[in-house]
This record gives sequence, structure tokens and C-alpha cells, in this order.
Amino acid sequence: MCNIYAYLSSTIMSLSLKEKLLLVRLKKKDKDAFGELYDLYVASIYRFIFFKVPTRQDAEDLTSETFLKIWNYVAETQEEVKNLKSLLYTTARNLVVDFYRKKSQVQLVGDEETLLKIEDSRQQNILSQIDIKAEVNNIEEIIKGLKDEYREVIVMRYVEQLSITEIAEVLNKSKGSVRVLVHRALKVVKETIEKNV
Repeated sequence: MCNIYAYLSSTIMSLSLKEKLLLVRLKKKDKDAFGELYDLYVASIYRFIFFKVPTRQDAEDLTSETFLKIWNYVAETQEEVKNLKSLLYTTARNLVVDFYRKKSQVQLVGDEETLLKIEDSRQQNILSQIDIKAEVNNIEEIIKGLKDEYREVIVMRYVEQLSITEIAEVLNKSKGSVRVLVHRALKVVKETIEKNV
């Protein structure tokens, strides 16, 4: 047990150190550092956006825009960037909001398309973690029926596996508020499943 804890601690510390070194290099407009940042986070940011927008092309475009904004922001800002991962998710989230504002109407992802998007193992995991026992049609309705903020915290917490602290930074809320939001979202999912079973 101690070995696992030591391994996880060293992994987290090395990632934190790696992020700090990347930030220093990004400040100096080091293109290789940008490539490393992109390689480190592109899959997570893409998945985060992909679950929120109607098409794969939209997700690809917004993912690219997220990294471009981070490149410009880090290189130009005088403010200290404390958590690169949170900054990435906050930027991605804001771009999704802007995307829907520009479209002037929120388009919900189609029922079948939603299930097709649940394609990698972490997304499959979220379905098993919330113990979905309903049919495919019920799952589609549950996902479609969640309020935006509930869907968002469920994705960040269980698909992207962000910590409560990181989610709080992304949403600009207290950790307590995030815990309550996650609890309420899971309660809604559970109640919806129980009604449909």
C-alpha cells in the first residue's frame, strides 16, 4: 500500500514539476514546450469538449483554439499561472460557452450521437460507475435531460477525473459548492434511473 502511495505521489509531483518547467519554457515562447504541452493534454481537452458539442469537427476546432489561446496567454500575461491543467479546462469551457453564444441557440447532441461519443474506456467507466441499469433509450434521455451544470461536473469529475479542487478552479466556485453540485448531479442521475427501471 505504501509503495502505491509513494508511486502516486511521485507521479503527481513529477507532473507538477513538469508543468512548472513547461510554463517557464512557454513564457520564453519555446515551440518544443508547446508541443509537449499539446501532447500531454490534447486527448483530455478534446474529450472534454467532444462531449459538449454537436460534431467531431467542432470539437477538433475548439481543441485547437484552446491550445492557441493558452500559447498566447502564457506568453503574453504578466500574471502567474498557478495550475496549467485548470487553465486549459477553464479556457476550453469558455470556448464552448462562446461557441453556443455564437450559434445563438443551443443544439443538443442527438440521442444516437451521444452514445457513439461514449467510445473510450473512461467514458464507458462513467456509465458503470453510476450503475446504469436502464435500456439504451433511457440512457440517452438521462444524458440529454441533465442540466448543463450537472452534465458538466459529471464529465469533469468522472470522465476527465479532475479533482474537486481543479473543478472548483475551472468553475470559479468553492470546493464545497463543487462537492454539493457533484452530489446533486449524481442524485438526479440516480433518481432518473430508478424512475425508468
